[in-house]
Amino acid sequence: MCAYEISEETGNLLGFELLNIRAIKGLTGNLPPITNAPKLEILLLWANKLSGNIANSISNASMLKELDLGDNLFSGPIPKTLGNLRHLERFQIVNNNLITGSTIDHEWSFLSSLTNCRNLSTIDVSGNPLSGVLPTYIGNLSKSLQYFRAKKCEVKGNIPMEIGNLTNMLVLELGYNKLSGFIPTSIGLQNLQSLGLSSNKLGGPIPESLCDLERLYKLNLGLNKLHGSIPSCLGNITSLRYLYLDSNKLSSAVPLTLWNLKDILEIVLSSNHLHNSHATDAGNLRSLLTLNLSKNLLTGEILSSFGGLQTLVLLATYNL
Repeated sequence: MCAYEISEETGNLLGFELLNIRAIKGLTGNLPPITNAPKLEILLLWANKLSGNIANSISNASMLKELDLGDNLFSGPIPKTLGNLRHLERFQIVNNNLITGSTIDHEWSFLSSLTNCRNLSTIDVSGNPLSGVLPTYIGNLSKSLQYFRAKKCEVKGNIPMEIGNLTNMLVLELGYNKLSGFIPTSIGLQNLQSLGLSSNKLGGPIPESLCDLERLYKLNLGLNKLHGSIPSCLGNITSLRYLYLDSNKLSSAVPLTLWNLKDILEIVLSSNHLHNSHATDAGNLRSLLTLNLSKNLLTGEILSSFGGLQTLVLLATYNL
């Protein structure tokens, strides 16, 4: 594969409204300072081999609406000057080696600057070793924010209650981190469609406020330390298609209400301490592809209507 060096002239983008270099694989070198880009609205440089720091001069592209630097080799801090991009709508820097603005306490100062971007709809910083904790001022981000992804970022600490201020959120993905504490009740965001908190160290019960998510399509709380019961009201979320509660410490009976989710595709409840006080009547689940109840404390007759599962691809019910 050929490698192409990005030139210093790229920093002078006078007259451009769109710069898309994602089609050139193997583009190398540093991103030069942006010196003159009064009309640049879209900058897409993802999936190359660009390295070095993201210069503070990125803010000189003052009309920028979309910035995607994902899947490169960028390192160093995420610039605090991003907040000067007042028209920014999408910010994506996935899979680099970027850190927060402070090497001492790993404070997410870049996130504080993004609170000035009132049109921001997407933030994706997944796959960067940001470390630190999620700051309370995450709740000050734009009410337009719909997608917030910080997966595999080595984040620790609690999920701040202030996250409930982001009332238009559609997707919240914080999986594969080191988050601890309880799932805040404020996370019951009315418009949320996908909630991913898997592979953390979250404890406590599953909050019943999640049942208020009437548009929820995917709920992934697997691989945590959650205990107590599975809220029966989860069976009222008729939009739910994917439910993952595996590898926790849940100890209730499997709620009968789950078998009312006739359009659900996958239910994974394995590796808990669940028991059954009745046979599992899954015959109404006309679209079910995966049902995993394995490694629990289920006994006796588990399935009373196995024959009705016409679409089932994977069934796992073996127990300890």
